[in-house]
Amino acid sequence: MFLGESLRFSAQALHANPVRSLLTGLGMVIGTASVILVVTISLTSRDYILEQVEGVGSNIIFAYYATGGPSRPTADADYVKIADVAAIRSELATDISAATAVMSNYDQILIGGKLQDIKINGTDEYYSAVRNLVIGTGRFLDAGDIARREKVALLTDHLAERMYGSAAAALGQVTRLYGLQFTVIGTFHERVETFGQSEVDRDTVVIPITVLRYFTPVERIDPLYVQVRQAPEVERTATRVQEILSARHRPGATYSVDTLTAILNAAKNISLILSLVLVLVSGITLLISGIGIMNIMLVTVTERTREIGLRLAVGASAKLILLQFLTEAMMVSLSGGLVGILVGVAIPVSVGLFADIRIPISWVAIAVAFGVSCLVGLVFGILPANRAAHLNPTEALRYE
Repeated sequence: MFLGESLRFSAQALHANPVRSLLTGLGMVIGTASVILVVTISLTSRDYILEQVEGVGSNIIFAYYATGGPSRPTADADYVKIADVAAIRSELATDISAATAVMSNYDQILIGGKLQDIKINGTDEYYSAVRNLVIGTGRFLDAGDIARREKVALLTDHLAERMYGSAAAALGQVTRLYGLQFTVIGTFHERVETFGQSEVDRDTVVIPITVLRYFTPVERIDPLYVQVRQAPEVERTATRVQEILSARHRPGATYSVDTLTAILNAAKNISLILSLVLVLVSGITLLISGIGIMNIMLVTVTERTREIGLRLAVGASAKLILLQFLTEAMMVSLSGGLVGILVGVAIPVSVGLFADIRIPISWVAIAVAFGVSCLVGLVFGILPANRAAHLNPTEALRYE
């Protein structure tokens, strides 16, 4: 009975000053929407980072020769060799899915009537699966191409378009590399754009590593990729790869063995810090909104002093007065919070529909935002409500 009357009186009081009520609740709308958007941005960023890392290749270890040491010049034997790749495949057979090698060189190809320098990567049949490449047309290298040293090649989709007009048109064409004729058996591209930070440029040709070896003065694998079967085993396997490479080469030669785990952790930390900063900003917004609600409620108590005195005089208890004004504060806070939740959900949903992007909505964030709205109304409404409940009836009736 008392709660119903409090809700009715509170609604009437808020309706009597619609502009003030709207402006008071606007802060809660912004703050609550910010909380949901912050969590949404954090989840989207995390998913994007995971997608990009997995696009490069899952459970990947990459290794390459670093230096021969401060007192020893680099020797050709220090570089990672094809035999090292075979040794890793043999010794880590139960722990890894595949190990593949990349050897790089350059040659000139006739494009549009002009000779241009193009990157040539020599690799084997495991490279496509390990690096998660997307085959546009044709096929990738197979074991027979490597064993028989076939003169076959794959072009990046971009290079195929430059040379032949389209990826489909490139299939079966013959191009000249190192003075020999190579048949194009397929086109490919990286699943995620690495912007030239990997061994694959926009214009790259891939041929069997057993063929490219004859056109490179020094056998040098850079990088060596190892794909681990289980994600928890990546770090341990990386240590084993480091030990195998060090054991197979002279003392003093050092090798960098890295994993995508470190990159992923760094990206997650950056995302977490950004999220914490945004949450702090949202928290400040909610705090300001709560102070605004408290300020307006104190003004309301002052304006309605005679009304409060009259109610106390006809028998209303201090508890009922406290409940009424606390209900008003809660109504402003909750209405702003609910509108804020709708705004916070509508924005990412709209972006996802128009931009065809998957944006996850966290129901936990919605529940937290709703709970915070209730808490703000309760905490910042107590002082004005308590002040109204403890007014002296006689002095209140005399108030002008």
